[in-house]
Amino acid sequence: MASSHRTPADYADIIDLPHHESRNHPRMSADKRAAQFSPFAALTGYEDEVDKAVQKKEDDLDDRHNRVTYGQEGWIE
Repeated sequence: MASSHRTPADYADIIDLPHHESRNHPRMSADKRAAQFSPFAALTGYEDEVDKAVQKKEDDLDDRHNRVTYGQEGWIE
């Protein structure tokens, strides 16, 4: 079975070729390229929802902790 591990020697025929520059499409600036990904902010508000869920869980644990006491039998609610 052939190994799928590649080495730089596998690309010796193309490694030194110049980078292709399109004649029809000028190079896009880094700002414009980055802007293409901004629509993926579809999860706007996600962090807020996670923070709310964490806060609720912490509040629930605090409530439970406040109801628990230590008696002769050990920790009891």
